[in-house]
Amino acid sequence: MRRSLSPIVRAFAALALVATSAGCILTKDLPDPALDIPQGYKAARLSDASAAVPTLDWWRGFRSRELTQLMEEAQTVNLDIAAAVSRIRQADAQARITGAALLPSLSSGGQETYSRNSGSSSNGLTNGGREVVTYSASLSASYELDFWGKNRDAALATEETADSKRFDRDVVALTTLTAVANAYFQVVASQDRIKTAERNIASAQRILVAIQSRLTAGTGTDLDLAQQQSVLANQRAAVPPLRQTLAQNANALALLVARPPESVRIMGGSLNSIASPRVTPGLPSELLTQRPDIRRQESLLAAATASVGSARAQFFPSIQLTGSGGYQSSALASLFQPNAAFFSLVGGLTQPIFDGGRILGNFQLTQAQQDEMLQTYRKTVVSAFTDVDNALVAIKETTERLRLQREVVTASRRAFQLSEQQLSAGTADIVTVLNTQLTLFAAEDALSQAQLARFLAIVSLYQALGGGWEPKMERPVNAL
Repeated sequence: MRRSLSPIVRAFAALALVATSAGCILTKDLPDPALDIPQGYKAARLSDASAAVPTLDWWRGFRSRELTQLMEEAQTVNLDIAAAVSRIRQADAQARITGAALLPSLSSGGQETYSRNSGSSSNGLTNGGREVVTYSASLSASYELDFWGKNRDAALATEETADSKRFDRDVVALTTLTAVANAYFQVVASQDRIKTAERNIASAQRILVAIQSRLTAGTGTDLDLAQQQSVLANQRAAVPPLRQTLAQNANALALLVARPPESVRIMGGSLNSIASPRVTPGLPSELLTQRPDIRRQESLLAAATASVGSARAQFFPSIQLTGSGGYQSSALASLFQPNAAFFSLVGGLTQPIFDGGRILGNFQLTQAQQDEMLQTYRKTVVSAFTDVDNALVAIKETTERLRLQREVVTASRRAFQLSEQQLSAGTADIVTVLNTQLTLFAAEDALSQAQLARFLAIVSLYQALGGGWEPKMERPVNAL
């Protein structure tokens, strides 16, 4: 029997060897996204393209110890990041499940069979049945020759999906870190605006006292007094919304570090004590490897492409090898004797002929999904370039706005001081005093908002660039 089966075994072995070399012979490479990669960003100076690319710990550039502590804590305990890590484990497990089809399945079994034959009747006499006990132990194996790459492409699709989950975790981490930075700057800006409002309340109170003195002396009017009381009340009414904004952003920081608001105390300070890091965007071509959302979409496109190959392979025959062997005996003592051994080897081929269009529909579905992933990938790349340019424009314009607003505050403060001096001397027009103080109050509050806008623009640039970049390895100089 062994000699008669050896040609079959050799044929299947040769077929398996060809299958390993064939692999994904029907799987297409990744489709060309046909992207127009610019040489540089419109809003960036070419000379500074790579002068100060983001470092891995980019938040340290703000030189705020409290912000750094919050950032490091968020990376460790944030619940969204933890959920993203769990999705990675799920995807890895699914990849192992799908990849199992590439390996043979092996199982063992043991059995004891008890049977009794029916008795026979002859000439009116009945013979009792015979009782038979059979013992067996067997080992079975099956393997599908992946000649067309169906299983291999399916496994590749799940592996690429698992990779996309890793980049998704990076996206979540970057989003979390930018949320921490933005909320922290909102807290500090609210503190600055509250301090400004309190100074303005004190200034309005001084003007009110001076007007009351003029009214007592007969040089003022009730209208002057009422107008100043209105200014003072407006300044006091501006404080509660600022305190609400402060509390809400502090609570947002507590959520980002997975703690209840009662256990988080944000000291803050002033935006004036926070440094403004200098960051340049590098080259647009580098962004393709730095933005985690681009890498995620690239992996999803690769997974969709592999799924197309797996779906296409379902049109072709499926080749299955099964084998079993073991021992079978009517006596347990002689179960493992050579004469009790048995084996079988079966090779099967299944070719789909008619399935109501299921295979064709599945193939067309995967093609449409691949095209969707291709368009999504292209949009993600173009959106990334747009994000960087928008952030660069925001930094440029908020920097100019901040410079001009400082000039406004300087001029408004001098005008208010002069009007207050004239009011004390009894030579000031009350309308001028009212206008100068309102102008100063608005200018000082706008200055804090301009400072906040610039810090938020810097954070948006870090986010648009994909966070911190791995340092480039310098090429070693060959020794002469």
